[in-house]
Amino acid sequence: MKGFLNYIKGDSVFHKMNPVTKLVFSFAICAACFISDSFYILGSLILLNILIGMISGIAERTFILLKGLIKISLFLVILQILLIQTGKIYYQFSFGLKITEDGVMNASRLVLRLMGATLPLALMLSVTKLADLSNALVEKVHVPYKYAFTLTTAIRFIPVFTEELAGIMEAQTSRGVELDTRNPFKKIALILPLCAPLLVSSVRKTETTAIAADLRGFKFRKRGSCVKEYPYKAKDVLCFIFSIILIAGAIYCKIKF
Repeated sequence: MKGFLNYIKGDSVFHKMNPVTKLVFSFAICAACFISDSFYILGSLILLNILIGMISGIAERTFILLKGLIKISLFLVILQILLIQTGKIYYQFSFGLKITEDGVMNASRLVLRLMGATLPLALMLSVTKLADLSNALVEKVHVPYKYAFTLTTAIRFIPVFTEELAGIMEAQTSRGVELDTRNPFKKIALILPLCAPLLVSSVRKTETTAIAADLRGFKFRKRGSCVKEYPYKAKDVLCFIFSIILIAGAIYCKIKF
């Protein structure tokens, strides 16, 4: 999943939308996922995410993200099944633990929510330049520039820290540290040797970024400093309406069923 937040150039309808519209649409899908308990609706929202990825020309990244989320979900599934012991018993182990209907249903719902709520934000960042996102937040939502800059900078640093962590792991492995051990207790003990150098590197990069921002007149940046405009168009209005319908539909199904 390396580089899963990097911008991918394209000419699709989602690439041309206002960054604020894409952000609202992503949050609408996330909200619908958390509101709804229906497997049909959660599955439909995941299919909607896949359709967005295909329309945007980033189908390959979409399926890579899905594959990564499925791997992460396996741990959550096992945890939910083992912790929730109520409902109809499907299977009982000799040492007392049971696989129950409630455990399986909750685990399945959790996995679908995780995939449905994570994909839209990742896809939105894949078709939106972070500079456009921060400028649009300042111009359209009237977010102070320092907060918009902080948000986009934090997103920019995610892949940087991921690559930094990979380099630290390679360095530790070359020194004889067994990072691929299957013992969970040893894995927990190895967290500190990884986190300490990553923390030091993060502080250095933060200080460098702060100095660079000051030298470029960060304190004097205001709402009118951006020369590029981000007008709302017909497709943005339609997307806003669809977002409202999406949330209203999820609430209606939650109350009705």
